[in-house]
Amino acid sequence: MYAIVDIETTGSSAFGNSITEIAIFVHDGTKVVDEYHTLVNPGVPIPYFITSLTGINNAMVAGAPDFSEIAEKVHAILSQTIFVAHNVGFDYSFVKNELKLSGYQWDAEKLCTVRMGRKFLPGFESYSLGRLCESLDIEIEARHRAYGDAKATVEVFERILRNGGEQFFQSKYKLLNRQMYFKP
Repeated sequence: MYAIVDIETTGSSAFGNSITEIAIFVHDGTKVVDEYHTLVNPGVPIPYFITSLTGINNAMVAGAPDFSEIAEKVHAILSQTIFVAHNVGFDYSFVKNELKLSGYQWDAEKLCTVRMGRKFLPGFESYSLGRLCESLDIEIEARHRAYGDAKATVEVFERILRNGGEQFFQSKYKLLNRQMYFKP
């Protein structure tokens, strides 16, 4: 099982910044079988440039749960899955840090759709989520929002699976190269 994750945050580093939105699509390798999405109250004011990018403002998160209130559910979803994200290191570091601050120890195997895309969807000028989706004619319903970006990442992931990724993972799972697979 895979958990395809996207988050929005108050800044670029997991240390000193917080999650403002999280979306998780649980995928069985064929289709999405479950999903979870919520705004998150970061407990600090959201910087103006983040609001400009994401559209998420302080009023929107004022009544949202803080991460500690959703940590048990997030941990339960992610505990039995491979963590998949576009630029996986960013999302993984925030989720791991927020879970740790909420009292949960968590490590997961990770797959990066940027790195996987370069191998199984070669030839594109850019592998940023927006540019890759544009090249693949995948519509992003709400760019720079966790749900819209995660949903688009699901479609990228499914294209990777159809273009040889699934067979590669099945035959070489334990020997996957460091460009796509990261074991904590």
